Amino acid sequence: MDYLDVEAARGRTDLRLVLTQGVPGPWGEAAKALFHLKGIRFTPVCQRGGGDNRALRAWTGHDNAPIVVTPGEAVRTTWHEILFFAERRAPALSLIPADPGERAWMFGLSHEIAGEDGLGWCRRLMMLHQTLSVPALADSPAGALVRRLGAKYGYSAAAAARAPARVAAILTLLAARLDGQRRRGSRFLAGGALSALDVYWATFAALLRPLPHAVCPMPDFLRTQYEVMDATVAAALHPALLEHRDFVYREFLPTPLDF
Repeated sequence: MDYLDVEAARGRTDLRLVLTQGVPGPWGEAAKALFHLKGIRFTPVCQRGGGDNRALRAWTGHDNAPIVVTPGEAVRTTWHEILFFAERRAPALSLIPADPGERAWMFGLSHEIAGEDGLGWCRRLMMLHQTLSVPALADSPAGALVRRLGAKYGYSAAAAARAPARVAAILTLLAARLDGQRRRGSRFLAGGALSALDVYWATFAALLRPLPHAVCPMPDFLRTQYEVMDATVAAALHPALLEHRDFVYREFLPTPLDF
């Protein structure tokens, strides 16, 4: 994608989506996927992963990604804010089930994936710990960057220690839900059609087992960080979950990934 820098983006009046350039961050990939499915066009704006992003904060009040900016409206940064925005912007294809029970499953499991203390959050703590638990790395310039991120996202050795069990519990829940849905004749995680929950699982699965390089090109060091190294998490990553990830990308989302 052709990214704009913040100063160039500020003067525009179209829909702008701030993304971490060069990284398949799951929150950003999920936002892109929602917009793709709904045919929502946007201008990508660059956020520098780990940078100070002062200009971005001065513009939006935030220095992370993704951020949705559209004229006359509050900026949106959380997974559910972005989902509701997409639903209102392009309601013809709804990614939220109409049935109240299925809707509750969708939002509950989506939070377990993308919300605070969810799969993505805990995997991030685990990746931060990979650096901060090695003295030579912790004392390096990269370690200083990771410490800043750790302070932002609640890192501690204790939080990192509980993260694998939390991720494994979420994966076990998702696998059971997928099995139950298949027994009911559905190929999807909520209801009988594609929902945002399928999108969140497909995009956040990168933090466990990235798509092949031909589909998701990324630096080797980042791929190593994303891949599961913890035995507890690896044991809970049921093959059916990865099969579902592949099904969602194959049938609904564009590849190769462009970031």
